[in-house]
Amino acid sequence: MLRVVHPPKSDHSKLRQPLTEGERKLFELFDTGLDPEWEIYIQPHLNGLRPDFVLLNPTVGICVIEVKDWNLDAMNYYVDEHRSGGFELCAQNGNKSFKVDNPFTKIKRYKEAIYNIYCPRLRKKYGYAAVVGSVVFPFARRERLLSLQKPFLKSDTEKEKASEYWPIAGEAELSIEGLSLMLPILKKDRHNLMTPALADDLRGWLVEPDFASAQRRPLTLDKDQRALAESRTYSGYRRIKGAAGSGKSLVLAARAAKLADEGKRVFVVTFNMTLWHYLRDLVARAATSPGWSSRVTYAHFHEWCKQVCLEAGLEDAYAEIMQPVAKIMDLNLDPREEAKLLRPILPQIMNVELPELAHRAALSENTAKYDAVFVDEGQDYLPLWWNALRGICKPGGELLLVADTTQDIYGTARSWTDEAMRGAGFLGGRWAHLRIGYRLPSKALRRASEFARRFLPDETSDIPEPDQEALDLFPAHLQWVQCQDHEAARHCVNAILAVMRRTGTGTGKANADITFLANEIDFGKQVVLELATYGVNAAHTFERDKREQNRLKMAFFLGDSRVKATTFHSFKGWETPLMVMYIRRAVGPEAMAAIYAALTRLKRSPTGSHLTVVCSAPELAAYGATWADEH
Repeated sequence: MLRVVHPPKSDHSKLRQPLTEGERKLFELFDTGLDPEWEIYIQPHLNGLRPDFVLLNPTVGICVIEVKDWNLDAMNYYVDEHRSGGFELCAQNGNKSFKVDNPFTKIKRYKEAIYNIYCPRLRKKYGYAAVVGSVVFPFARRERLLSLQKPFLKSDTEKEKASEYWPIAGEAELSIEGLSLMLPILKKDRHNLMTPALADDLRGWLVEPDFASAQRRPLTLDKDQRALAESRTYSGYRRIKGAAGSGKSLVLAARAAKLADEGKRVFVVTFNMTLWHYLRDLVARAATSPGWSSRVTYAHFHEWCKQVCLEAGLEDAYAEIMQPVAKIMDLNLDPREEAKLLRPILPQIMNVELPELAHRAALSENTAKYDAVFVDEGQDYLPLWWNALRGICKPGGELLLVADTTQDIYGTARSWTDEAMRGAGFLGGRWAHLRIGYRLPSKALRRASEFARRFLPDETSDIPEPDQEALDLFPAHLQWVQCQDHEAARHCVNAILAVMRRTGTGTGKANADITFLANEIDFGKQVVLELATYGVNAAHTFERDKREQNRLKMAFFLGDSRVKATTFHSFKGWETPLMVMYIRRAVGPEAMAAIYAALTRLKRSPTGSHLTVVCSAPELAAYGATWADEH
């Protein structure tokens, strides 16, 4: 019987967070000393928790393990007691004392979360014994560690059960003989607390998400994409258009990595605040030289406008432009009332006045200059914005604009006339055009293409051509749920929970890959809160308070171990194999473009993709009925 190991051994040297020396020793012990029925999960994405190891045996139980490579002789570790009676784990290095990460309380949190949330069908009270939480110190003696753990065992029962429920192991226990002390569940006869069905409840959280495994694979480019990534035009200006999933962002990332490997400084800018996280990870997959990351800078456009104005010494001019916005935000109004007051003034400020000031600032000798400036999702930009960015590109440098006019969700693509292109530095030639769609599975590509033909203007539609070599290699389950407004939240929550039942070791799918999209903040937050009642935490951006919303957006990335939830706009440019989306309004070209952009976020996968659309927009009912053919 082959042991289940996630990620597989062949990938351990490529983990984004490399194994420590102690973790490597512990894995080798588990792999050689445990029966093959024990599955080993390394750094699993556990709904916001990231233990070092989780061991799972479907007929015995679960062991969650935290590893600390601490050298107790290098620093003095001690427990500090507060006046309130609480305790903190601290360390002293010379004259400096500081709080340290507390593995004793962390492992209790892991154990309780697995029992209460991720294996909710474990027997009440008795099922707690099926989960063991261990802390392992591979380079310290166990006797010295027990005194550190003791203050964090609050009751007599906890102290009595510590060696059974929260055992501590040191360097002497890193042997096959020591496994039973580290994992006391091994000493028990197999019992009925754990079953294969209960193990299935947990596996969806333990399997590595698609995004994490993709990070260890180099970017794969076709010949057209590679030709663009490895060359430059004579002028240095290049514009690339392409359909959804045709590899525009891959080309941008590969070109940025190549220039960074050559020692050049690259500036990558997006309009979408969340998108640069995704682009950064793509560049990381393509770069090869040491220190490349220090040569690539990422920003979203309006944040760059602010920073470049400050660099140029235009703080007063910036403050004057933003004063009307600051006055309204300082009133601390209800977010809806604040948005109502901001709505009439923001377009002129953010689309015209601030970019004009940034244009002026970019030409200053005091502002940072780059060998290349790359703009993704260029259809979201106005020509004025592009021209402002040109000011930070060094003479003889490169400027790249990539766009998909089909995803014109802000109505800005029509601004890019031939005359505007000439004024933007594109003096001749044509767009480079990427036509083949590699992201969508064939079923989803047919449905998205039909949506574009029905609802989007012909003059801006760029429908992806199918990848003939991959037809039918990537299975997909598509579902359209037409409902009334008041039923929508229930349908969305049920759809997300249904996808979770499709995840786990045998499926190759992980809960952390599930993404929920909705274009209404209040509705999205309602679904997120309802999921929380089922113990499902979500990394989301649904917040009306603008400051808090921006903070959530800056923290939103696919590597987060939780289910993802955000708006159509914030997810544009991203991709995921497991998706649920909600459509309430479908009126107007920009709304239709946003729906199309959301539909094309589904990523094909050899293990299968899933998309459920919950829709209460009557305008799309007839179109949604055609999805019945795609089950």
